[in-house]
Amino acid sequence: MPNIRSAKKRVLVTETKTMQNKAFKTSYKTICKKFEAACEAGNKEEATAAYTPAIKKIDVAVSKGIIHKNTGARKKSRYTKMLAAL
Repeated sequence: MPNIRSAKKRVLVTETKTMQNKAFKTSYKTICKKFEAACEAGNKEEATAAYTPAIKKIDVAVSKGIIHKNTGARKKSRYTKMLAAL
């Protein structure tokens, strides 16, 4: 544990940010899995409804730096192709 007051604060801030990132990443994964499950089941209505939130969540994750921008672009492209294939 650090001795300097500013270093102690940084430890607390890092813990808080880590928890926020973990919570966001969990919700991001859940939404993506929901879309993928709808596509695998062949349910076009459910997949269409889950597509927009999944794409939005990917964009937010990229802007927050939780996932890399190329990963986000790749996922969006794959999801668009999956939806078009239904």
